[in-house]
Amino acid sequence: MIRTWRLLLRRWRESDREPFAVLNGDPEVMEHFPATLSREQSDELIGRIEREFDRRGFGLWALETLEAGELIGFAGLATPSFEAHFTPAVEVGWRLARPAWGHGYATEAAEAAIEVGFGQAGLAEVVSFTAARNRRSRAVMERLGMVRDPAEDFDHPDLAVGDPLRRHVLYRRRA
Repeated sequence: MIRTWRLLLRRWRESDREPFAVLNGDPEVMEHFPATLSREQSDELIGRIEREFDRRGFGLWALETLEAGELIGFAGLATPSFEAHFTPAVEVGWRLARPAWGHGYATEAAEAAIEVGFGQAGLAEVVSFTAARNRRSRAVMERLGMVRDPAEDFDHPDLAVGDPLRRHVLYRRRA
């Protein structure tokens, strides 16, 4: 469990499943992903996240505000499941419900996750990547002090040629 001045990053609870499914089913939240997730897919994602915590000691924490105590999304560390020129790597990532956008929560939570990565996990580097057109996430990466080298941008191997989400940008931050 990690506390910031406004947020709690914690392991997942059974009560998180419904609000997480709503978040993953929102077309605007999932705009830069291939598709929204069904309730079953969302529940499976929680299962995979929890297994990563058990295996690696870090993962994508459930994210809630201290003030309201309600799930607003996730933030944390993950290992990409595909091969690319920068893998193996550890990625910092986030996904927030629309009402949580624009409050600085993604930056605050991701910074806390990066600190865990460099501190407790002993990582030398953390990466982050997104579809090239995802301006909001790119802005978070830049606020986190991550650096992009356009020569490292890549086509996501899990997305088809011609898919408008295929081109991705890669950002890095070293310890």
